Amino acid sequence: MLDALVAEARSRWGLDLSAGLQVIVAEALVATPLEASRPALLVPASVLDVSVPGEVEPLPGRHGPDGRDPVAVLRRLYPADHVVRPIPGAATTVAQLTAADLGGPLYLPPIAPELAAAGPWGMPYISERLRRPDGCPWDREQTHESLRKHLLEETYEVYDALEAGATPGLAEELGDLLLQVILHAQLAAEAGIFDLADVQASIARKILRRHPHVFGDATAATSADVSRQWERIKADERHAASSISSGEGTEPRAKGALDGISRSLPALAASQEMQERAAAIGYDWPDMDGVLAKVAEELAELAGAPDAANRREEFGDLLFVVVNVGRKLGIETEAALRAANDKFRGRFRRVERMVVERGVGIRDLDFDTLDTLWDAAKAEEREP
Repeated sequence: MLDALVAEARSRWGLDLSAGLQVIVAEALVATPLEASRPALLVPASVLDVSVPGEVEPLPGRHGPDGRDPVAVLRRLYPADHVVRPIPGAATTVAQLTAADLGGPLYLPPIAPELAAAGPWGMPYISERLRRPDGCPWDREQTHESLRKHLLEETYEVYDALEAGATPGLAEELGDLLLQVILHAQLAAEAGIFDLADVQASIARKILRRHPHVFGDATAATSADVSRQWERIKADERHAASSISSGEGTEPRAKGALDGISRSLPALAASQEMQERAAAIGYDWPDMDGVLAKVAEELAELAGAPDAANRREEFGDLLFVVVNVGRKLGIETEAALRAANDKFRGRFRRVERMVVERGVGIRDLDFDTLDTLWDAAKAEEREP
């Protein structure tokens, strides 16, 4: 039966088997990878004489709100006006497709690679196309160095969008960030060093290796167990990497627990990451009292600093210990300070409005008056 379906698709609609052919059981469509830029046959299980379990789990990555609806999945993968060829029957479009149409064999002609936007290879194709001699002048000029600032900008925009949780805006910002990964992989592929497949394989292997309690025979009953196991595995990885990277005739330098923390990270985030790594291997205060006592000690040293250089050093030490307080409390220090900045920004705008209503300038008011307005702004903030 399958041979007859393929033969009809070849004779009637010009199916080119050199591009490959995806044969998908219609009842298992939601669980099956489908690349829209390749020709596909959707065939009911009864026609192929195969069995499908009653409950089919959607494919991870395509398992959103409509992930269990096969027609909705097709509408996400193909343009609305894309022609669908029932075998036999009159042609229809993806927009007109119904669940009943999936009761018989369907031939889905391939779409142009740049239109397969919801698939994993749409953006890599677009990126490669833009870099061709007849592509985009701006894209052709880009280098790893020139793209660095864009990576930071997109990362911070994702960070800001996360505050609102899962929103369409977050999806858009994540897409912008993913584009940066794809662009760097494209540049490396052109240099013959690695490509997107290497990027994907690298992170997948790392996650598998660091989760032996899920993909192996190790056990980890709590998140604390996972963290300890994670640090042990990373220590083994650092040791292996140092052995490989050391040259002949030189002593291998074992990588430390803090190696790999980017110097480009915001200082608060880097400080918290360093302290979390140190704590994970046992270098930590036994309780909060020790950390708070250290805060008091650093405050006293800052107050007694004899000159500007010492004040700067002691102030840095104080900030470092305050980050440790946040870590002990389970607070992301960077996010906490951002929230405090937002709160100050909102209250200060209220104070500015109150000053304008008085018909004076902020510089014309003494501190006590401004402090009174600040309290009024706080009170106004709490009003429903």
